[in-house]
Amino acid sequence: MDKQEGNILIVDDDQAVLYTAKLILKQHFTHVRTEPSPSQIANHLQKQPYDVLLLDMNFAQGNTSGQEGLFWIKQVRELDPKVQIVVTTAYGDIELAVTAMKEGAVDFLTKPWEKEKLLATVTSVYQLSRSKSEVEKLKHQQQALSYDLDSAFADIISESEAMRPVFKTIEKVAQTDANVLVLGENGTGKELVARAIHRASLRANQPFIKVDLGTISETLFESELFGHSKGAFTGAVDNRAGRFEVASGGTLFLDEIGNLSPALQAKLLTAIQSKQITRVGTNQLTPVDVRLISATNQPIYELSEGNSPQFRQDLLYRINTVEINIPLLRERSEDIPLLVNHYLQVYGKKYHKQLAPISPSVVSTLQRYTWPGNVRELQHAVERAVIMSGSAKLEASDLLVDSQRKKSLSPATISLNMDEVEKRAIQEAIRKHQGNLSKAAGELGLGRSTLYRKMKKYGV
Repeated sequence: MDKQEGNILIVDDDQAVLYTAKLILKQHFTHVRTEPSPSQIANHLQKQPYDVLLLDMNFAQGNTSGQEGLFWIKQVRELDPKVQIVVTTAYGDIELAVTAMKEGAVDFLTKPWEKEKLLATVTSVYQLSRSKSEVEKLKHQQQALSYDLDSAFADIISESEAMRPVFKTIEKVAQTDANVLVLGENGTGKELVARAIHRASLRANQPFIKVDLGTISETLFESELFGHSKGAFTGAVDNRAGRFEVASGGTLFLDEIGNLSPALQAKLLTAIQSKQITRVGTNQLTPVDVRLISATNQPIYELSEGNSPQFRQDLLYRINTVEINIPLLRERSEDIPLLVNHYLQVYGKKYHKQLAPISPSVVSTLQRYTWPGNVRELQHAVERAVIMSGSAKLEASDLLVDSQRKKSLSPATISLNMDEVEKRAIQEAIRKHQGNLSKAAGELGLGRSTLYRKMKKYGV
């Protein structure tokens, strides 16, 4: 039989009681200590923490009032509020039990107690002690996380003018329940903005649930977002709540919403409008209360136009009560030294390396690079440089910016495959016009619908 990792202290002036209680409890708990004198309780509590204290209510010869026990309960509560107290007496009555509970005891045993009763009571109180300790631990962890993460825009590193409108919008919208649409290229930090809104909102103590819609297949969409009942389909071995239910009361972040097919857009719209979902395999409507933040790197307005729009306008109106556009990294180049030095600290600590801040000449080189992958590309470049460099001071060549540029322009590395050439031309046109597909299509000499079709073909 496995013993529970518990510390039990038994205080009683009857040696027979101490011997019997220890004999019973040591079979079930790793540490059981006995003490005949209550005056030694303080010494025991100072040496180590105890989960449960089994305390007699009367010690002086002929005393049956229980006042001594009440006195020591108060003392223990001051010495260690976390220890759980079970009081015992041969002269028990309801009034004394109630008084003991008011002073801080959690349970009461009348002598002579039965073996089963003693074990059941101590075990129950021990479990209560551990549960309270776990709650306290989680509370402290949450406070620590809040201190590290919940300062204003903690994860967004920027001092640039280009990011000021983003911060101002976050401040204005956070305290409301308005749906927010975050637009920006890959790697610009859309999820960081969503998390910043959540942490500054009235829902900050509730869950923030992210769903990457670009990775969910059509067949699993309803199950993932709305949940399912046991046996609803092959593999549904248990009831499962969907992301809407899990996020209820908090924030639901729908990333890559521009990738949803029209059929899935209709199902999502129904849930958002009705604020109710139905688990797959049931007909029961479940109300949900979520603050919705959506994000996409797709030109969602262009996708909602034309005779055959790829994105529903009614869904677009639902998700963009407030819109936030995140600038490209090359549009906020003054943030590059801040970001690089931040990632140098992060990855220097991770890989146990001491690294100096980057020099002004390296900063200038990095700021001339276009960073098509935005902040994420910069982050990966710094991590790679920290791993590969043998020096404490990084140069531009360590970040591979120059070699990447040369490699991208080298004739030997340019694919002459027509599909590759066309894909590269489309990417460059979109990048040049900062995602404006109408202008990109005009420069390429294509109709907008033709451009959409080719983007889909090449996965742009």
